[in-house]
Amino acid sequence: MPAFRTRHLCAVAAALALTVTAPATAASADSDAALREVLFVGNNWDGTADVLRSSGDFAKIGRINVIPDKDQRMAEINSDPIKWIYFMAIRNSVGEGHDQFVDDMYSTPDGTSVVVSRPSFADVVSLDLATGAVNWRFPVSGYRSDHMAVSPDGKRVAVSASTSNTVHVLDIETGKELGKFGTGDKPHENVFTRDGKYIYNMGIGDVNTQTDAPWLDWTKGNRYITVVDATTYQRVKVIDMRQRLDAIGLSDYSDAVRPAVFSPDETKLYFQVSFFNGFFEYDLATDKIVRTKTLPKNPATSDDRTTFVNDSRHHGISMSPDGRKLCVAGTMDDYATVVDRATLQEGPLVTASKPYWATVSGDGKSCVVSESGTDQVTAIDFATGAKQVSVPVGDHPQRVRLGHVEANWTSPSAG
Repeated sequence: MPAFRTRHLCAVAAALALTVTAPATAASADSDAALREVLFVGNNWDGTADVLRSSGDFAKIGRINVIPDKDQRMAEINSDPIKWIYFMAIRNSVGEGHDQFVDDMYSTPDGTSVVVSRPSFADVVSLDLATGAVNWRFPVSGYRSDHMAVSPDGKRVAVSASTSNTVHVLDIETGKELGKFGTGDKPHENVFTRDGKYIYNMGIGDVNTQTDAPWLDWTKGNRYITVVDATTYQRVKVIDMRQRLDAIGLSDYSDAVRPAVFSPDETKLYFQVSFFNGFFEYDLATDKIVRTKTLPKNPATSDDRTTFVNDSRHHGISMSPDGRKLCVAGTMDDYATVVDRATLQEGPLVTASKPYWATVSGDGKSCVVSESGTDQVTAIDFATGAKQVSVPVGDHPQRVRLGHVEANWTSPSAG
């Protein structure tokens, strides 16, 4: 396995920070005055995506139906016993009794289409933002699609196929597969480096089992970060946080890396893991976890790990553009909070119902969290830690991504 030099790690770090806080296509899109920056909010159980202003009052400007081909997809599933079994398994496990119709989404650089991963349909589709029609569809290997990432040039999209431990890399315009690579168990988040040369993938293991006690951690599968060459799709490095956690005496903590964000100077990684109400600071130069931040528990939240949704006690972390503040979604503890990066002191605990994701507003002044329990997104001021506004959206919002639409865009009639 070729060595992964420090400069490559730093490039990966910088790219992940950009991916979490800004769309991969922003540079190209901002050069076109005919485009409008927006926030896409994926309503997982609805099969819709709400389109909001990217800052300010975050007012809703439209909605997209991301399952216009639902009847056709359901006919295929109902005619195939294996597909039907997996479809129902997704509904009754990770879907909490609901179908998962949208996990992740990114707009194309020209703002004319949005690419969406649809877990229950095990595919990725490109939807025309003017008409709502399907431009192309790519069925992933296995039976469930998950998180995505777009290359810096906006030409490629990487999508996790969570039941086949595979990441597919597609041409964003045609949906043609350009390559694929193997990962740890249940690949989740994907990130391109800033130069587009590497892809970073996080395998989170089996999060829908009930074997959640620390001594049964081994049953969760192989969870590690995979880095691959984005041209050859060959593995470059594997980073296993199990070793790093054990080194600081935290052998009872899960090594399943969930949402993560890098510091602007590319030296630190802040990441959440399954079951933990807090996050870790990882130093790239020393290859060590250097600080642990435990956030408050909600007294009303049970410590029974089997009650945590998909093993997530806290799920969602972002960073202000200046690198001074972190924003954390305390999913099972029903709050979000801004944390000072230097001191790791949290600010006010802003009440939020099962917040599932955290991102940064277009102007960089706010943290935006999706409240999947009350079907709204809430903006929190990075400067003060205070709540600014909540905006109603569809059923069970999860991923929130910055993107672009044409300046005069309105909802397609098909939506």
